[in-house]
This record gives sequence, C-alpha cells and structure tokens, in this order.
Amino acid sequence: MALTEAEQQRLSGLAATQRAAGMSADLRGGNENVDGNRNPKTPANTTTTADQGGSKPIPKPTAPTVNKKEIRKSSKFGSLRYPNKEIHKNTDYLQIDVLQYKPLGLVLGEKRNNTIKSLKTSKGNYNKKEDILGSILLPVPQNISSTNSTGWGEDSINPFAAYGLGLASNVMNSGPSLGDFFNGLLSAGSDIANAGGALVQSGEAQQLSNAFFASKAVNLLGGNTSFEGVLARSTGQILNPNTELLFNGVKLRSFNFSFNLAPRNGDEAEMVKNIIRTLKISMSPSTTIENGNQTGIFLQSPNVFRLKYKTGSNNHQFLNSFIVAALTNVQVNYTGSGTYMTYDDGSKTPVHMVMQLSFQELSPVYAEDYDTESGKTGVGY
Repeated sequence: MALTEAEQQRLSGLAATQRAAGMSADLRGGNENVDGNRNPKTPANTTTTADQGGSKPIPKPTAPTVNKKEIRKSSKFGSLRYPNKEIHKNTDYLQIDVLQYKPLGLVLGEKRNNTIKSLKTSKGNYNKKEDILGSILLPVPQNISSTNSTGWGEDSINPFAAYGLGLASNVMNSGPSLGDFFNGLLSAGSDIANAGGALVQSGEAQQLSNAFFASKAVNLLGGNTSFEGVLARSTGQILNPNTELLFNGVKLRSFNFSFNLAPRNGDEAEMVKNIIRTLKISMSPSTTIENGNQTGIFLQSPNVFRLKYKTGSNNHQFLNSFIVAALTNVQVNYTGSGTYMTYDDGSKTPVHMVMQLSFQELSPVYAEDYDTESGKTGVGY
C-alpha cells in the first residue's frame, strides 16, 4: 500500500524524535552497543578499551611516589689482581686496600678544652682489618719516587717594629686591672720619649726624620713613594729587615703511578675492567637520600686507600711507606700503543691500556710517625 506524502513526513518526524530521546538517555549515563541496545552496567564517565569488551574501566592514574632508599654503602669485593699469576715469597707488587671513609668526629662541646682535645688526624681511624672493603694488587710501576716537603718561608722585622713589639708585650703583661693597663701605657710612652731623645742626638736619627717627612710631603703632592724608598734614594741605606727563614706549616704528600695493562686472555681482560671500574666507583662521592626525596643537599665522602709496597706477604724492606690517601685522579688511555686495537671478544677489550693514578695523603708526616711500625720499615715514610 503506498503512503501518502503527509504520512511519510509524519513517520520521518517520529523517527527523529526517537533518535533524540535515545541520545539524551545516552548522555544521562547509558551507552549503546553496536546493535543499538543500551548497556546499563557501564557508566558513561568511564573509558573502555576494545580488548576489555567495554566491561572493565581503566582506573584513574595516581600520583607518583618515591620509595625511601638508604644511603649507598660500599660493599666488600674481595681481591682483584693483575696480572693473573702466582705471588711467591720474593714477588714485589703494590697493594691498594680500599677503605670506607671515616669522619674525624670533631666534638663541638661547650667547653673550649673539649673541642681542642677532639682535634685529631685520620691516621688512627684505619687500623682495623675489618675496615678493608677489598684489595687491588698491581705490579710495582716504573719511575716510582717519594718526596717529603716541609713549609718554610721568609719573615722580616726591622728594629723599630721589634722595639714597638716589645713595648706592646709589656703593656699586655702589665696586669689584669685597668689601672695597671694605663700605667703600662704611660711607661711605654716614657720609654719611647727616652729612645727618641737618644736618637735625636745621633746623625742617623736626623737622616731617618728627613726621609720620613720627605716621603709624607711627596705623597701629599700626588707622589707614590715610601719611607724606605726615600731613605734608600737619599742615603743609600735601608732599615735592617732581619730576614729569617721560619717554619710556617706542613705539606701533604702526593704520589703518581702509571700502569701498563695488556690483558693476555679473557680472565685478565675481565679483571682489568673490574679494576678500572672499582677504582672509579671508590673515588666517587655518593648522594644522600632522606625521607624519600633526592634533594642532593649532602654528598657522602668517597672511599680512601691504603697503599703498601709488598714482597710476598711481608712489607717491602726498603721502599717508602704510605699514610692513608685519597684517590684524586684516574686517567685511562685505551690506546696505550698509540693506535686503536681490540680483541675479538664480547667486550672488545683494548689490547694495551695505560692507567695513571694520583693519590694524596690525608695527613702530613710527623717525626713521631717514624717510631710507628710502618715508620720503622725500610726508609720509613
């Protein structure tokens, strides 16, 4: 039966109304499957994936969290040795013990004497065998040497400065009371007047006064000269500086070593790689992690090293001894022969490498150190 034009328009309007009602229902919280049926179990505000079949919603992502970790501690690694050969009782080699750094433990007490007594060096901190994390045995390098230095410097004091220093010392030692202090000042003034009177009567005093006032006058006119300069130009003399070489401090020793590394087989190649890696890790500081936040405010001190020249299981009976030192520089030349050449192994190990190590001792050498066990062996420190 054919429909009239009016009936067709009425049916089209009814279909449009039904589609609009279905869309409204979908927006209120329902979804439609492919066949047009609504799925009331799936809420409209969840996102589904094809492999889940539209039934399991993806959970909302949560904020990332940082797990609390402890400060990295150095672990013991035993013994590393190059070259891989037996050590006999007459074999000479260099033993490098890796030690975990120990702070000096300065005690900042309320009393000044307690703080002074807490000052100590690091020599007594590393006497226990259990402090050793591991040892690296290397052949004695070529061109080994030791240098001991002490700080000395020039110091000068002219007669007038020495005279004034003596007067100042008398004033400071005049007494604890304020009256004694002023009496000391008056006594010093009297001494200066008496000394000045004695100088006025001599020809040298006249030369000094002329040079002094001449230098002041020249500087007022824009010159740039000194009392000593005017005195030298006018009289050919200078004040006796009484120069002396005086002890002014200690110096820390440093040592540089160079090792040729040429592994002959796979075991030695792996050992050389472990030695280089261990030295680099041990000389590097570590970061501190507290309360789950990597703030990087503090850095943990690197490991330190104790070096010994050895003959078999005993200390070398001639070469110098060492104090615990820090490894300040590691340099490895992977083309030791001047050209790039590697083995055909899995790691592509270089055929010849040159490793240079620089150490600096943590404490200076004192005369009392030669009375200790290590100081009595061979040439000492």
